[in-house]
Amino acid sequence: MAGNLEGKVVIVTGGGDGIGHECALAYARDNATVAILDKDLASAKRTAAELSSPGLALRLDVSDGAAVKSAIAAVLKEFGRIDAVHNNAGIATPSKPLHETTEEEWDNLQRNNVKSVYWTTRYAFEALRVSKGTILNTASMVGLIGQQDHAAYVATKGAMISLTKAMAADYARYSIRVNAICPAGVWTPMLEQWCGEQKDPESIRKYLDDIHLLGYCPRGDVVADAAAFLLSDKARFITGCILPVSGGAELGYRR
Repeated sequence: MAGNLEGKVVIVTGGGDGIGHECALAYARDNATVAILDKDLASAKRTAAELSSPGLALRLDVSDGAAVKSAIAAVLKEFGRIDAVHNNAGIATPSKPLHETTEEEWDNLQRNNVKSVYWTTRYAFEALRVSKGTILNTASMVGLIGQQDHAAYVATKGAMISLTKAMAADYARYSIRVNAICPAGVWTPMLEQWCGEQKDPESIRKYLDDIHLLGYCPRGDVVADAAAFLLSDKARFITGCILPVSGGAELGYRR
């Protein structure tokens, strides 16, 4: 039985670990051909080795426009088409209020989390126009509801949410759908590292469970299932959607 992404070529940035890793595996399970683009080539290759369908691993710093152009050209050369771009790569540091954030830190967040979407869209657009493809952005619930001591990061995720809506409006005329997923907490290597840096990691872990109404902080597979749906033809009439995958975190604390 064919998978929901049969015959499609999907690019996943930041696919080496965390949410991107789980999404790449989910797309492959649905029979997509997956190109995994990650700053850490070794992790991209590890993910590619786990795929149940054809794949490609490439090193990519998404903040480098020339590198993005080259990577997308390499995917087209290898597979001849692109049906979906999942803009998942991003960074979360620093954990500071705005006035303590350096200009370099601000610019680094903007380049990785927002300008990267500009680069991938600019260079993949023609291929997506031909395939009547789709773009998916990994945003965050913090872009909708805010977060203490992460102003610059929150700004990038809010920008990604607004950008998703504008792109959906612009690209509907080409039958290109554009959506975003908004996790709350998700256990990834980046979140594990952040948790370990806090004064009381165990209390933080409990907090991360408690903010989700469903009672636990999930792994990336729950996000991957939603992402695979949004890329598939089952979501063919969905565009401009900002989809919470958050266990109800935006509705209020469980206790």
